[in-house]
Amino acid sequence: MIYLDVSAAVHGRAGLGRYAASLARALAARDPAQLALFYNQDAGTRPLAGLEDQPTRTVRAGYKPWRMAVWLGQLARLDYGRLVPGATLFHATEHLLLPLRRVPTVLTVHDLIWHLFPHHHKRLNRWFLDAAMPLFCRRATHIIAISECTRRDLVRLYGVPESKVTVVPEAAAPGFQPVPPGLVDEVRARYGLPARYAVTVGTIEPRKNLIRLADAVARLRAGAPPSAGGTDLRLVVVGAPGWLYDETLARLARPDVADAVIRPGFVPDEDLPAVYAGAVLCVQPSLYEGFGLPVLEAMACGAPVVCSNTSSLPEVGGDAARYFDPADPDDMARAIAAVWDDAGLRDTMRAAGLAQARQFSWDRAAAETLAVYQHTMGT
Repeated sequence: MIYLDVSAAVHGRAGLGRYAASLARALAARDPAQLALFYNQDAGTRPLAGLEDQPTRTVRAGYKPWRMAVWLGQLARLDYGRLVPGATLFHATEHLLLPLRRVPTVLTVHDLIWHLFPHHHKRLNRWFLDAAMPLFCRRATHIIAISECTRRDLVRLYGVPESKVTVVPEAAAPGFQPVPPGLVDEVRARYGLPARYAVTVGTIEPRKNLIRLADAVARLRAGAPPSAGGTDLRLVVVGAPGWLYDETLARLARPDVADAVIRPGFVPDEDLPAVYAGAVLCVQPSLYEGFGLPVLEAMACGAPVVCSNTSSLPEVGGDAARYFDPADPDDMARAIAAVWDDAGLRDTMRAAGLAQARQFSWDRAAAETLAVYQHTMGT
């Protein structure tokens, strides 16, 4: 029995949760008889929709106590095999590897951002990851990296052998696709969105670089550099506050951008495709992304994408996106303006983005993940 840790999904942990849930559903569609689920349960957790019939094992522990128990178990070389009876392989889909002495393990590494940008993480979380992740990477039988960028970081920063890492890209969930105009209008009205807007999606944290994006919006609304419709430009910021967000929220509230920014907060997956589809463009200004799923989601919904030229984002956006230097608000403003003001360019980017998004699928990710399992188990 192959156990997949879906703790991040049942706890709703943003991108990590979406990865775990999407992979679990794709694997179950391919080979349900082999798949069992594992997660850390508390009073608020519920089984994943559509996977209620999969064999499931849980452990009851708070989030932080469970992280410490797993790390200390690895340090002491304990065996938590009793928690996953009959396991032939265990796959950790977030950065927490169960200590198992007689079961091969696969660890998905999404990024090493706490190592690259330590000042963008809470001190305790950074301390834990700095201490635990090198150990987890050594103990894992094999590692899945979600991008070539993350694979390079693992080799360069942690000295992981290249042969131990396989890149398996993520994909947009099936619901992310072009949306009928009537549904776009309905969702736009529900969230109070204007007729024309740019959208950015992600948890509000320093790495998302929203302060510089606000600087770029202020420049555009002032008409310099090249005007993007002057005061016509509106920015929809989708996402809940994550950590170290006070400075970002203060910048978004300053007078030069406050009336241009709309913050609907977290938007559920049933509405998010319409928010993407209704946008003039999607802008992803992150300083660093392990994958940058909103770029792919936006393209799959037919939104032109303007994003940073760093980390994994060019892997995901390919030739379909327009790029800028995320450290330069003027360059960011120029890239946004070029797309905002040019309907013909947007049509070209929309078609290219749909084609780019079709290169990624969860069925493909599941097939490649199963190949990793077979390799890891020696079958």
